[in-house]
Amino acid sequence: MILIHEKALRGQTRMGWLDSQHTFSFGAFNDPARMGFGNLRVLNEDHIAPGSGFAPHNHASMDILTYVIDGALRHEDSEGNVSEIHAGQMQLMSAGDGIRHSEWNASDSAPAHFLQIWMIPDQPGGRPAYGETDLPEEGDVVLAGGKGSAALLPLRSNSQLELRRFKTGDQFTLAPDTDNRRFVHLLDGLADAEGERISAGDALQMPVGETTTLTWHSDGAVLLFTMPTPNQR
Repeated sequence: MILIHEKALRGQTRMGWLDSQHTFSFGAFNDPARMGFGNLRVLNEDHIAPGSGFAPHNHASMDILTYVIDGALRHEDSEGNVSEIHAGQMQLMSAGDGIRHSEWNASDSAPAHFLQIWMIPDQPGGRPAYGETDLPEEGDVVLAGGKGSAALLPLRSNSQLELRRFKTGDQFTLAPDTDNRRFVHLLDGLADAEGERISAGDALQMPVGETTTLTWHSDGAVLLFTMPTPNQR
């Protein structure tokens, strides 16, 4: 059965400098029915005030993707990587057997708006790694994927993350897939799916074998996660 994750029902963390909405359980938000889906463990939509950010902290055995929607972020980590990423860019930090990093709004005057996505690797540990990429301004693209994928960034699981873009009147049909679970997060636009009107921040959780069609009432875009069932890894 397809589950619609309504943005209004997301968990929330507010602490002055941070406004974060959680699709899945995170921090103080604990919903046993929303503990992640397949390799997708965290999907947070974050707004950070100017000159603020996450102080140095540790991660291990997680692929952490940052998709910048507006503004800019400054990244520093214990592997010596220092970078600044802007709207239209994406970064991947594979934490491996352990890494320490910080993430700050790179501006003292403008807020930063981004998605933080955590993907569980197929195997824990390994050497930490970092990468970033520009996103094409038009068309569809495989943003991240497993070994052998033509993706822009390499995941440590046999998963795939795509950016799909649509025009008003388009219909996007996901046919039944007997090997993979899929998750559709709306980045922008307005569409109908499963008898509901959905918009940016809403998402569709699709178990193996399910099908759905999104009918677009405006230009829009989604992040499409495709994740194998355990026996397909």
